[in-house]
Amino acid sequence: MTFNTNIKFLRKRRGRTQDDVASALGLTRSTLNNYENRIAQPGMENLVNFSDYYGVAIDTLIKADLTKLSESQLSQLEKGYDVFIRGSNLRVLATTVDQENDENIELVSEKASAGYTSGFADPEYICILPTFQLPFLSKEKKYRTFQINGDSMLPIPHGAYVTGEFVQNWNFIRDKQAYIVLTINDGIIFKVVENRISEEGQLRLHSLNPIYLPYSLHVNDIREIWKFVHYISSEVPETRPTENEMMDNINEIRAEVKKISGRFLD
Repeated sequence: MTFNTNIKFLRKRRGRTQDDVASALGLTRSTLNNYENRIAQPGMENLVNFSDYYGVAIDTLIKADLTKLSESQLSQLEKGYDVFIRGSNLRVLATTVDQENDENIELVSEKASAGYTSGFADPEYICILPTFQLPFLSKEKKYRTFQINGDSMLPIPHGAYVTGEFVQNWNFIRDKQAYIVLTINDGIIFKVVENRISEEGQLRLHSLNPIYLPYSLHVNDIREIWKFVHYISSEVPETRPTENEMMDNINEIRAEVKKISGRFLD
């Protein structure tokens, strides 16, 4: 546990004395001193009080060594983006390995996607997912494959199997790259991402299909992020129209509009 070093670190970082913090939390100075020097451990009520006072989750106070975080990560923590800090440093991914102790690639089909939203952190659930290997992917990284739903990422079609590399540190998410994002409310989504975590605590999500408008998603609504690696589909992508074909289509539409307008004028 790193609770004692964390509360001492946060107190000094914010320029507060033991008397300041003890008074705010309804403790004696000696009790706080005992906590900071690991002579005594707080009960649940005081853990909650420390969490509320510093605006940091209890899990983070107990499990994360805040003294080892970068200044940018500490800045995010102090701005209230504690879910992001835990996402980049404390996330424990439920996973499976093969007989050689190499990471499997678990397959989350469209039918399994609803269950994955609630069972993604449950090792027993992950163990029942189908698994496979792709020899051209690195054994040093963790991959998972998701079957996507809808046409928002055309020309990648509905039903395609999209493989992603697990993103441990959300600070490394790159703009204009595609990611699979596990959300609380919308389940599994596949989008091109614009990283606004440092400024707004959000990701801006864009579709390849221009009929879908971009929208923002707060990190508090995200559970996992996987960087797009490749996809598998049995469908042959449709060819895009040439510039001449597009102009012909536009001219046809203009002619049709002109014809309709003429009818109204007659």
